Amino acid sequence: MRKSGILLPITSLPSHHGIGCFSKEAYDFVDFLAAAGQGYWQILPLGPTGYGDSPYQSFSTYAGNPYFIDLEDLIKKGWLLKSELKKYDFGSDSNYVDYEKIYRSRFKALHGAFLKSQIDKDKRYLDFVKKNSYWLDDYALYMSIKDAQKGRAFSEWDTPLKLREKNAMNQCRKKYKNEIKFYCFQQYLFYEQWMKLKKYANDNGIKIIGDIPIYVSFDSSDAWANPELFQFDENLQPIGVAGCPPDYFSIDGQLWGNPLYRWEYHEETDYKWWISRIAYCFELYDVVRIDHFRGFDAYFSIPYGAPNARKGKWMKGPGYQIFKVIKDVLGEKEIIAEDLGFLTPSVLRMVKRTGYPGMKILQFAFDSREDSDYLPHNYHKNSIVYTGTHDNDTIVGWLKVLKKTDRDFSRAYLALGKTKRAMWHWEFIRAALASVSDLAIIPLQDYLGLGSEARINIPSTVGNNWKWRASKTAFTKELAGQILEMTRLYKR
Repeated sequence: MRKSGILLPITSLPSHHGIGCFSKEAYDFVDFLAAAGQGYWQILPLGPTGYGDSPYQSFSTYAGNPYFIDLEDLIKKGWLLKSELKKYDFGSDSNYVDYEKIYRSRFKALHGAFLKSQIDKDKRYLDFVKKNSYWLDDYALYMSIKDAQKGRAFSEWDTPLKLREKNAMNQCRKKYKNEIKFYCFQQYLFYEQWMKLKKYANDNGIKIIGDIPIYVSFDSSDAWANPELFQFDENLQPIGVAGCPPDYFSIDGQLWGNPLYRWEYHEETDYKWWISRIAYCFELYDVVRIDHFRGFDAYFSIPYGAPNARKGKWMKGPGYQIFKVIKDVLGEKEIIAEDLGFLTPSVLRMVKRTGYPGMKILQFAFDSREDSDYLPHNYHKNSIVYTGTHDNDTIVGWLKVLKKTDRDFSRAYLALGKTKRAMWHWEFIRAALASVSDLAIIPLQDYLGLGSEARINIPSTVGNNWKWRASKTAFTKELAGQILEMTRLYKR
């Protein structure tokens, strides 16, 4: 069935207190999606973020970002006062997230609510902690120790803490008892509020597309608590780290720094950790997009400590076998393969064998030198088309820097000759919606016709990413009507 949806990260919602969250504005956006005839809301990973603020570098593959907890809801519960929130500086620019100010204010506000909550008398909280102990115990302990260590990653801790020696762990559980409970409190609030929002979306005919990074962060409870899963030496230092090789866009390649998996160990355990991880994703989302899908066929290994990715080499991954096991254990699940980048024949065979839809990006299509697989006339039904992703510029911003020959090609291909330049973004959206792809996802910024100021992320850069926020007047009835009209026109 032909469907469409909108890509908008939670951070980009126009909520109060400096960052998008599970607030009234999130419910308003669901109403907007429904009014616009959309069937999907795609978001970015929901995990807690650290240095660089990237949702693809999280302290836990299971935990949720405390920034997304709606503080207004805590006021209604009587755990916070509006006057208390006025003491904090959440940032003054409603168009962008100031992560430093959010970090310095949000946890203080949440801790005040925690002290008033008497949460350990709440049966739902106690049930949540018990049900999720398989990951929550390690995460809460890790973050409590990390705070006591002034934010340092576990690789810099004293040996008893780094190696999780039994006596050291018992001492920490006693010493940081209240801090551990505070982190459990945060995760409970996150889960309760998110599941309520997800239910509201589902009840209004909207499915949530979540995003799972292939790798976990080195600075994470996952790496600390499960070192056997990763390519570590006896001192828990990575042997190799993840990235991408040099190419046309980057002469040094991309050095991500994530620890690599010991795939032979995962195979020996019938991919137990992956099964658990994917199963939890399907508790949070209706559809899961697996990032860097080609890394399961072959992954790029860069020596730990290398200044760039030039000395990396390709290594064999688990291939189709991991997805066969996932299907055998979890059954048929809606999964999207992020199959972008240079794809070898073996990657293409793996994607085809899984049956998962891959991605088509319109911004990759208009290279006048070749007949690209990303041009709509080359699509097949089992695919997801995007005008761009969170890693792309907006259509308006991209067109401004596009080479003249490529821009002329796109004008000819989309018959833009008589269309006003200010409306060109709508024609790219039209091409996506008119394509044969079963699903079309459009970033909200492209529907709004915004420029590069609304870009979410520039890969391989740090400091100005993941910040853009929609304005409070973005979700208009007029725009919903325009989207609905085009959605109906192309039977989505």
